[in-house]
Amino acid sequence: MYPLDDLIVNFAPTGMVPTREMTPHVPLHCNEIIDEVLHAVELGITVAHLHARDKTTGEPTQDPEVYATIIDGIRRDAPDLVLCVSLSGRRQAAFALRSAPLELDGILKPDMASLTLSSLNFPSQASVNEPEMIQTLAIKMNARGIKPELEAFDLGMLNYAHYLIKKTILHPPYYINLLFGNIAGAQANLAQAGMMLMHLPEHCYAAFAGLGTCQLAMNSIAIANGQAVRVGLEDNIWFDSAKSRLATNTDLLQRVLTIAAYHDRKIMKPSSFRRRLNLKPGAQGGYGCKVESATTEAPEQQLPDTKLPPEPTRSHPTISNRPH
Repeated sequence: MYPLDDLIVNFAPTGMVPTREMTPHVPLHCNEIIDEVLHAVELGITVAHLHARDKTTGEPTQDPEVYATIIDGIRRDAPDLVLCVSLSGRRQAAFALRSAPLELDGILKPDMASLTLSSLNFPSQASVNEPEMIQTLAIKMNARGIKPELEAFDLGMLNYAHYLIKKTILHPPYYINLLFGNIAGAQANLAQAGMMLMHLPEHCYAAFAGLGTCQLAMNSIAIANGQAVRVGLEDNIWFDSAKSRLATNTDLLQRVLTIAAYHDRKIMKPSSFRRRLNLKPGAQGGYGCKVESATTEAPEQQLPDTKLPPEPTRSHPTISNRPH
């Protein structure tokens, strides 16, 4: 794990869940998402984690044409911003549909794509990610030169990341979102955050995300401890824990930037993040990352037992201090 001085800010403005009925502030249409991301660039972000919505219904979609419109609109004014597309398993089960955005190329090519490391339950919906699907998506990302944005909701998912690393399906350096507060995953407290940190692979950049009103606490812990943050309406539509005020993306981002300033943490520029993650420089230098060799092993339906990495010698899970 790499503790950081500069803060990686992963901006997640839309997601799959928020609707106009939940909040009038969520950007759904392509021009709205583009405008929100470009405004966030002015304030200070490193990465944009993008979800596409159907142009007519506003429902989640993985239509590459919709992603192309969003990516093109952002890169016209922010050509070096790192862009990640979602390949979520909540709505789509077929590999061809989930992987379709990976076919985008040239100026429309995403730098990264999300890869959730197991199936999981949300309060009213499941996200299905079978082992074969996870491995096949990762292999296609490698072949296309698109960096996986790993997502882990619990220790089991981190164990699976180690398994994929051992199989040489994942290649360093790694970037991973640790998501806290889901009812069926790691909870938003120091003990479980510490356990997640202790089981990260080497050569890894980790961002904390808090679901719902956990967002502020987990963003604050990450900033204080030298990790990255994920912030935006995808994970939380409320500004306060009492749920008395609906937030805007600007509200949530500006709050993170204020906390970061109190901790003397500057926002990492996209160009710096590109170098650290071995991404191409953007614009005329191209997008994505170098093409990685695909594994020669076929994805397995039944996975062998895999041991977790050895526990640290300290007796209690703690969060390490950030070097000064």
